[in-house]
Amino acid sequence: MSEVCERKDVVASESGKFAALREPVVRMRVINRVAILTLNRPAAINALSHEMIRELATQLEHCRTDGGIVAVVLQGAGKRGFCAGGDVHALHGMRQRNEDGWQQFLIDEYRLSYAAHTFPKPVVALLDGATIGGGMALGQAARLRVVTERTKMAMPETGIGVLPDVGAKRFLCKLPVEVELYVGLTGVVLTGAEALHFQLADVCVPSEWLGSFEERLLRIATTNVSADELMNSLRTVFEPPCNIVPYAGLGPFTQFIDRHFDRRACVDRIVGTLHRDLERESRREVRQWLQATYDAMTSSSPTMLCVTREAILRGRQMTLAECLRMELGVATRAIGEGDFSEGVRAYLIEKDRKPRWVPGTLAEIRPERVRHFLSSPWRMNSHPLADLA
Repeated sequence: MSEVCERKDVVASESGKFAALREPVVRMRVINRVAILTLNRPAAINALSHEMIRELATQLEHCRTDGGIVAVVLQGAGKRGFCAGGDVHALHGMRQRNEDGWQQFLIDEYRLSYAAHTFPKPVVALLDGATIGGGMALGQAARLRVVTERTKMAMPETGIGVLPDVGAKRFLCKLPVEVELYVGLTGVVLTGAEALHFQLADVCVPSEWLGSFEERLLRIATTNVSADELMNSLRTVFEPPCNIVPYAGLGPFTQFIDRHFDRRACVDRIVGTLHRDLERESRREVRQWLQATYDAMTSSSPTMLCVTREAILRGRQMTLAECLRMELGVATRAIGEGDFSEGVRAYLIEKDRKPRWVPGTLAEIRPERVRHFLSSPWRMNSHPLADLA
């Protein structure tokens, strides 16, 4: 398929008459043999509903098997961001109503992540604006990750009582372990420049440059070219001729990240050293970093901080499939019996920012509780992702 195509779904009213035209949740067009998949829930910053997850999985499978498509571009509709992650409000609602559908929602999202990370053709992700949680996981599957001055990238799941998931343990393990622990435990929001600095992006461009990429896409060769030639051509589409590496504000704090997020330090010790240095430090910028990091740690679920640290260390020796199986088990336990519902209530629904975590402090967390969350709810042969290689 090589021509440009779009479709709209028609929603019928109860009377049988056509009441409105509803935009598809994932739009697909093909330009010069490159499929452009657009996440299309701009009012929700393209948060992944279950419908979107299934539709995107279907479109990716079509792109994988269609010989007329040589590459894929992922982007988000609207000006607010690429993707705000999985639809946490929907998950929370299903859990509160004791609907079984929330588990299938997770399973399908994890399968989508696996399909994206193992996709055989070049994928470009335009990570402009908010790129959060599952959105970050989807973007990290791309071979060319494009960020801008508007990018806000984060895995903030510990703040709502779950762990950075959907393959996070696999793509974050490319970072030094201290940086991975920092990003995974604190949910720090990275700018485009900082994502580039920490190797979570490949190129940082002005956001307006992306507005005209389709015109440039028409001018590259996509027929009878090698995989390397195609990738180089795609890079010319998204990288300006005079690219300037931007300043990464967190760059100077790498030494503090290394000091506080030592892999041998338990979460309690990390929080303790942050507090100790905060009391001693006099430099304003360093104090600001220490305070923000300390606040992030002390406002998150104590259980999930400890579980996340252990999962990060385990994940560095795992394959993608093994990470997804481990993360799905933890997420299932966190939503089914952990702090998820309380975290969503406190930070996203009532927004009182006063979560009642159980247990409420790091001192109360026992090793057996951490082991419980990391233990699979399923036997290996009955795991929903058992077939992933």
